[in-house]
Parts: sequence; C-alpha cells; structure tokens
Amino acid sequence: NNSIARTAVGILGNVISFGLFFSPAPTFYGIIKKKAVEEFKPDPYLATIMNCAFWVLYGMPFVHPDSTLVYTINGVGVVIEIIYLTIFYIYSTNKGRKKLVLIFAIEAIFFTAIVLITMLALHGTTKRSLVVGVICDVFNVMMYFAPLTVMAKVIKTKSVKYMPFLPSLAI
Repeated sequence: NNSIARTAVGILGNVISFGLFFSPAPTFYGIIKKKAVEEFKPDPYLATIMNCAFWVLYGMPFVHPDSTLVYTINGVGVVIEIIYLTIFYIYSTNKGRKKLVLIFAIEAIFFTAIVLITMLALHGTTKRSLVVGVICDVFNVMMYFAPLTVMAKVIKTKSVKYMPFLPSLAI
C-alpha cells in the first residue's frame, strides 16, 4: 500500500532528521562548559533554522496538504535550532552577537516576505507547493553546504577543531 510505505519512509526520515538536528548537542555542551563559542561559526545553525522554517511552511495544509510528518519534524528542528542560536548568542562576543542578530533579522524578514507572497499572490496548493518547494530545495542545499564555511579555517590551521565531527557525519 502506497500510504503505508509513504508513512514508513516519512517516519524513518524524521528519525534521521532528528539525529541531524541533535548532532551538534556535544558542541554546544562544550560551548556552555567553556562559556565561549571560541571560533565556532553560527552559519550551519542559521541555515538550518531557515531550512526548517520553510519546510514547516511547505508542510502546512494550505501549501501542501497531507504533510504532517514534514511540518512536525521541521517544527522540532526550528525549536532545536533556536536553542542552539540562543546558546551561541549568550556565549558570543559583542561582535558575534551583532552579526548573529543581523543575519537572523534578515532571515526573518525574508521568510515573512515569502509567506506573504505565497499566501496573497499564489492561489491553490499546486502553485504554492511548487514555489515553496523550490525555495525549500534551495535552503536545503544551503543547510548542507553551511558547515563547509569553516573549511578555510580547517585548511589554514590544519586542524578540524572547529568542524565538529558528529554534525559532519550526520550530514
């Protein structure tokens, strides 16, 4: 039965996604313990929160009906990423906080604009699913690419200290 197979694959995907969202937890434990973000970058968490937010939008019944598993796991992802970004904010320098708030504000404005355009200009779930789905795909690629922003530091220092192993493995 297609419905049972879809649900089973969806549940498996949610379990894997939860593992991906939770994989940075040891890094954040270390940040809390040291009371500093050191040279860790917020890029992966900023990209992931946008990815999750758009997938939550995509999974809504007025965009793509029957996508409960999509919006539930990504809703969990948004909450987890907010926790990570809050920890990052608390233990960042003033310069790091300003950068984090600026990027997050830009993301919030962009997300709000897409929601408004989707709801006001696109009529019907077919058009909404197509447009929001393409945006989701773009942010999905960005989420998987974001951890590589630390690659210059890895090459320069010849150390993977600021490229956490678990998130890299999960991705």
